[in-house]
Amino acid sequence: MVKIALDAMGGDYAPQEIVAGGVMAVKELEVEVVLIGREDEIRKELENHDTSGFPLSVVHTDEVIEMTDHPATAAKTKKRSSMHVGMRLVKNGEADGFVTMGNSGGALATALFVLGRIPGVKRPALATIYPTIKGYTFLLDIGANADCKPEYLHQFAIMGNIYVRDVLGVKNPRVGIISNGEERGKGNKLVLDTVPLLESTPDLNFIGNVEGKDVARGVADVVVMDGFTGNVLLKGSEGIAWMLGKMIEQEVKKSPVAILGALLMKGAMKKVLARTDYKEYGGAPLLGVNGNVIVGHGRSNRIAVRNAIRVAKSMTERGVIESIGKHSGIIGRTKDEIDD
Repeated sequence: MVKIALDAMGGDYAPQEIVAGGVMAVKELEVEVVLIGREDEIRKELENHDTSGFPLSVVHTDEVIEMTDHPATAAKTKKRSSMHVGMRLVKNGEADGFVTMGNSGGALATALFVLGRIPGVKRPALATIYPTIKGYTFLLDIGANADCKPEYLHQFAIMGNIYVRDVLGVKNPRVGIISNGEERGKGNKLVLDTVPLLESTPDLNFIGNVEGKDVARGVADVVVMDGFTGNVLLKGSEGIAWMLGKMIEQEVKKSPVAILGALLMKGAMKKVLARTDYKEYGGAPLLGVNGNVIVGHGRSNRIAVRNAIRVAKSMTERGVIESIGKHSGIIGRTKDEIDD
């Protein structure tokens, strides 16, 4: 049975929602969960659930990497944090994956400090599923690396391709790079220098440049970019989605006819919201570190926690870390260099 270490102290609604999500996971996903954090607080929350006979355990630690902590400093100084303890379980083979809803920068820094990178990987990337009109697109990096080199984007593409193929089940994923124009000659120096690497990578279905407006159209299954651009794209999309929701709400309230129409569309609107709800996707895989690590949204509730554990389990069962390791020899190298 897959065993997942869960940071019970991370997130805006910890430990209540985190513990509840862990309980949901062991009951529904055939997975073992280890709750990491302040044992007295965790046990108090567990009293609200029937967990008898389920593979659920607690590992005590009294330190937490808070949302306000500086990531690198906290990773080095808080060695008894729930993130440290959970990732050490993964490193020592006592857990198959780690899930946190806490400080994403702290999770990245701690993962590098405790787990290290997969040999051959220069920089890990934080990735996420992005809903599109056709289903979803896998975006990376969305914030781990604000400044990138061409070889970093190259490795992001390879890792994203492996994840989408092996975990999400997309055959021969279409891979694109974000740019300010779809023509091959468009883009900044980073894009222009990265494109030849992507074009010459074996078994990578590179389709070229992808404009920001085309991401939501689902033109690619994987879209790579530097972490600064990715974070702006993601946060901008979240803001637009919120604005549209509020505008629709405001306009509906102005007219009885609109209210009736809204009632008739209630079922369809629920389905649309489900397709765009981050809770359904669970969390973002941190690809490139030497262990299965999932970082969820700080606002995650129990459903999001449950789904993040599902993602960690799937990464384990599909052998994503092993697949990236096997391909590490081609990361940052062209086909001609590989052949030589």
